[in-house]
Amino acid sequence: MYKLLLIVVMMTVWISIHLLQVEEELAMHTLFQGKHAVNRAAHAAAQQLDQAALGDGLLRIAPDEAAKTAALYLQENLKLDTDGAPLPESFLKQKAELVVFEIVNADRAFPYTYRNDACDYEVTLQQPGVVMIVRIAYPRAFQILEPIEWEIKGVAELVAG
Repeated sequence: MYKLLLIVVMMTVWISIHLLQVEEELAMHTLFQGKHAVNRAAHAAAQQLDQAALGDGLLRIAPDEAAKTAALYLQENLKLDTDGAPLPESFLKQKAELVVFEIVNADRAFPYTYRNDACDYEVTLQQPGVVMIVRIAYPRAFQILEPIEWEIKGVAELVAG
């Protein structure tokens, strides 16, 4: 009888450990998907040229177009609605929050070091660019891990040429 009880206990432990491993892998997959989405959004935003400034020979990012493009890329890549809430087909279950969206334009001296002490982030830009930080929460599948939230950082520079 005690062997049967030992087998049941060991199976419970083994299944719990296996579910923990699966949960950790799903969390990393979510982080990677979020990082790719933020990088794509920052890159797309950084490519929105200010046509009027370009006519004057200046490389500048158009702020309105950059913000719209970044939001669209986040919505499409993370499957979000316009408010940042996940759509039914999204892998996320909670709203993705845009914490920082900053455009570093040619009005600053380059190389420019961007610092955000609140998010503990620093990056040096060589030319105009976009800095994005998005907060994403991991939608736990088995409730084994504690809740996980990431502030995913992305930066892209204007590519001219």
